[in-house]
Order: sequence, then structure tokens, then C-alpha cells
Amino acid sequence: MSEEVYHIPALLGPTLDALDVRSGGVYVDATLGGAGHTRAILERLGSDGRLFSFDQDIDAIKRAPDDPRLTTVHSNFRYITNFMDYYGVEGSVDGVLADLGVSFHHFDDASRGFSFRADGPLDMRMNPSAKMSAADYVAAADPEALADVFRLYGELKQARRMAQRIVEERQREPITTTGRLVEIVRPLVSPAREKKELAQVFQALRIEVNNEMDALRALLDGILRVLRPGGRIAILTYHSLEDRMVKNFLRTGNVEGKEDKDFFGRTASPVSPLGSKPVVPDEAEIETNPRSRSAKLRAGIKI
Repeated sequence: MSEEVYHIPALLGPTLDALDVRSGGVYVDATLGGAGHTRAILERLGSDGRLFSFDQDIDAIKRAPDDPRLTTVHSNFRYITNFMDYYGVEGSVDGVLADLGVSFHHFDDASRGFSFRADGPLDMRMNPSAKMSAADYVAAADPEALADVFRLYGELKQARRMAQRIVEERQREPITTTGRLVEIVRPLVSPAREKKELAQVFQALRIEVNNEMDALRALLDGILRVLRPGGRIAILTYHSLEDRMVKNFLRTGNVEGKEDKDFFGRTASPVSPLGSKPVVPDEAEIETNPRSRSAKLRAGIKI
């Protein structure tokens, strides 16, 4: 697979503008993926600039560009503070970028099990060496917990019925492939919204298997420690839960949105959003990159 089709970054121009890349700056791309953002940042960096790019998938690390200014970190971005401390740049980073979308590579490689469109192992692990796959999860999950995952992470109206049906079917035969999972839940999705609702089923399981919400919370907390005052934050979100967390963080400094008021009743926050609304793709971008349709760019600055 060529680098060009591994992943096409959404909102690339606005994201780079939000980061305000300086020639000699220090930056973090928390989601290397297909290296689209990483390459674009390197193009704006001078010879003395530094970029640290994270990814827990070794496939992404192997595809990273060979550049002396780039340090790749084979790890989940939740450990950003550990690594920035190790490399001696904690508290002096000029900008952090995170594109929370799943790359083309993951969706299009049937062996990774991220998509309902092709039959393959029910895997969904971003880090292939992680212990729990989606098949492991659906084999052991409590019915109530499974229903909560579909309701919270997939926003599915039939969450409870889907969970119950999976529990019934796994007693008859292990659910080990994406095709088998689709076969089980398809009778419970709306025919008019079949593709969207099946995507929501897979999204919900992916988020749970990869513990994405906790990882995002840790990343946002870590950003405050690694950024210098005036440092920039640019985060691309794709579903309501993560978008709400990022929005709250940029407004109040915490993912819950709890406001700490100063003496004058003003919200005291260590960060400030850049703009009152997120940046979304225009029709031209959606036409060339349909997967960008649900993307929202939220940006901020550390005070």
C-alpha cells in the first residue's frame, strides 16, 4: 500500500494553521498513522526543529519518514508525559496535534477487523500485541456492560437487544469474525440506516477494546504538562463523546467541564479555545475525502 493512500488527513491546512508551526519549534504528533500530519509539520520545521510522533501500531512506525528531526515513539499517546520527560522536553513543547480518526489502513485491511465491509478476524486492536481483541471482549462481556458500550460509544437505540442477542449467539458458537458479528446484529439495525448503524456497532467495540476514552483523558491531562505557556493544541474528533471531552478541556482545562471561577466570577482555566466553534470540512474536502465528513477540529492555546 502506498503512503498516499494509507491515510488522508482531514482538515490538514486548518490544523497546521492552528498549530502555528515555528521553524525551530518542538512539536508532538500524538497520532502518527499514515504520517500525513507528520510530513506536513516537517515541511514547516527548520533544521533545528524537533518532532515527536506517537503510534501504538508498529505498522505506522515502520512507515514514518526518515528524518533526523523526527523521533518516533512506539507507544500509546496516553504516556506523552513519560516520553517527553525522557527526551527532556516536558514543559517546552510548542504544539501538540492529535487526529483521533482511524486510518484508511485499519479500515481497509480486513485482517485487522475494524470494518463490517469485509469478513476477517474480529480483532480491532490498534496495538496488535495488546492482550484483548474484540472477539475476546464479546466472548466474555457481561450483558449489561456490553449494552452500555453500544449505548454510550455507538449511540445505538437497540443497544440492549444487540447485547442480549450477542450473548445468546455466543453460547451457540464463538463469535470470532466480523462477518459473524454482522450476521448477528443485522436484524436489529434499520434497513434505511444499515451502513451507519453497523459502523456504530464496530465503533463502539473498537473504543472499548482500545480503551480510547481513558487514553484521551490521559492525553489531555498530559498536554498541560508538556506544553510551554503559549503552546498550541489541535485535536481532530470524530464522534460526540470525544468531541465533548475536548471541548470541555479547551474551555475549562478538564474533560468534565467543571468551571473553576476566580474572584471576579470568571472561568479560570489553564487553556483557552481558539475560536468559539470547531472547524469542519467543506463540501470540496468531503468530496475528495469522504471519511472527513464527521471530522471536527478544535484548537486552543495554553495560557
